[in-house]
Amino acid sequence: MDAISDPLVHTVVVKTSAQVGKTEAISNAVGYFVAQDPSSMLVIMPTLEMAQSFSKDRLGPMIRDTPALRELIVQEDRQDTLLHKRFPGGRLIVAGANSPASLASRPLRVILLDEIDRYPASAGAEGDPIELAKARSKNFWNRKLVLVSTPTVKNFSRIDQAFDESDQRRFSVPCPHCDEHQVLVWKNVKWEPDRPETARYVCEHCGAEWRDADRLRAVARGEWRAERPFAGIAGFALNELYSPWARLPEVARGFLDVKHSRSQQRMQAWQNTVLGESYEEAGESLDSTGLAARAETWEGLPEGVLYVTAGVDVQDDRLEVEVVGWGMHEESWSLEYFAIYGDPGTVTLWADLERRLLEHKLHAVCIDSGGHFTEQTYQFTRDRLKRRWYAIKGMAGRRPVWPKRATRPSRAKSLVFAIGVDAAKDQIYSHLKLRSPGPGYCHFPQGREDWYYAGLVSETVHTKYTKGFPVKEYKRRSGTRNEPLDCRVYAYAALCSMQVNWSRVQPRKVDAASPAPAPSATPPKGPTPRTPWHVPPPRRTNWVKNW
Repeated sequence: MDAISDPLVHTVVVKTSAQVGKTEAISNAVGYFVAQDPSSMLVIMPTLEMAQSFSKDRLGPMIRDTPALRELIVQEDRQDTLLHKRFPGGRLIVAGANSPASLASRPLRVILLDEIDRYPASAGAEGDPIELAKARSKNFWNRKLVLVSTPTVKNFSRIDQAFDESDQRRFSVPCPHCDEHQVLVWKNVKWEPDRPETARYVCEHCGAEWRDADRLRAVARGEWRAERPFAGIAGFALNELYSPWARLPEVARGFLDVKHSRSQQRMQAWQNTVLGESYEEAGESLDSTGLAARAETWEGLPEGVLYVTAGVDVQDDRLEVEVVGWGMHEESWSLEYFAIYGDPGTVTLWADLERRLLEHKLHAVCIDSGGHFTEQTYQFTRDRLKRRWYAIKGMAGRRPVWPKRATRPSRAKSLVFAIGVDAAKDQIYSHLKLRSPGPGYCHFPQGREDWYYAGLVSETVHTKYTKGFPVKEYKRRSGTRNEPLDCRVYAYAALCSMQVNWSRVQPRKVDAASPAPAPSATPPKGPTPRTPWHVPPPRRTNWVKNW
């Protein structure tokens, strides 16, 4: 609260456990800016329902029972509503992060955001609600932004990211015995085996054991200490070990109950609400080092390749492409990985893509249409559908890799295929785990850089529960590129589009010394996949059409 009223601080970040006064601090800030520094304010809760509850249960009683506020805000005023209140020199708006209309078209100096980790990814179709709220105050030289939340999942927590950008203040307390300062952390809470009632806090300097009374006396003498230089953003982190309402035996007993339940969801809730820390899921992942170590050398088209497909990922400034050769039962060879830099909105870049793709004897190509250049992708693939060059859109969830039928977007003349990216990633990850050549094994050439392998395994598999049922979910690791994985997914989807029946395909050997044939726009001869279902039969005429 001191930082909120400090003119040198423009942003305050508070990352804490549950029930340590976060929302109360926001309420006090509202009272301060009403009575002491009149300003236009916006308070944002995760949902509109929570915003209404906050106004009824917190703001209403505070205004009613505080004479300084009761004189300034007349709650019986008919022009004021539950979510909009006026006072001399300013106004107060309470909104939900899921309501885009509440976040737009209002210049506001003070923005107070509560439980930001519970905000939706987008306020309707308007975008990130936090960025929308920030835009309301950008014209004020003395703007104030307050972000408060209990963290959730590591690498996906908004409050974690905001705290990392702050000066990172933590509450340091002196030991009652040696007087050395330290931050209270969970690893220093000790107890006898299966006896949580003996829980004590152990000083990390002298090893003295603190009872709850010692801990509370230490907290009363504590102070905030920043770990990084101050640059206008004050960040505060706090856990339940500082709370006067918490007792160490009760905290230890709660931890043991969660641990014995072996529930990942309960452990996450305990770590978020008690320790005030984001939870790092033990998701299934792969190591890129092992993939790089098994790189091979080959010349020309590797022996065993029967089909060649390509996956194209469309970025704002480039096209990234992987050409993959497929052998019996989905054994694969990464033939080439390259990027074509330029503006995907120009015809030149797509002409370069076609030229590069025609250097290979491709059976099918899948091009991502889910980015900012959807129309250009539609136009490029529309005239090349007979080559099996498809516009695709990745869809998460339980669905097959290749759909039963294509869709035609409104006002578009091209077909779009919604591929199941989760099913494709499941298959690709199972292939990457194989350690010996054969069905499903992935071959890589010498010379690939480390970022390619890191991008190929850039996502981890987690389990979430939807309506009580476990569902797999892929999440990208922070700081990694996932374009190599996306390109491999699209190349695999192109293989699935051919509906190859491996039991009817005969292996064949390729003479690597023979000269490569001239580029051709038609698929090469060899094992013939099924005729694509979407290719229409010859149109028949009749007397009505002739007329």
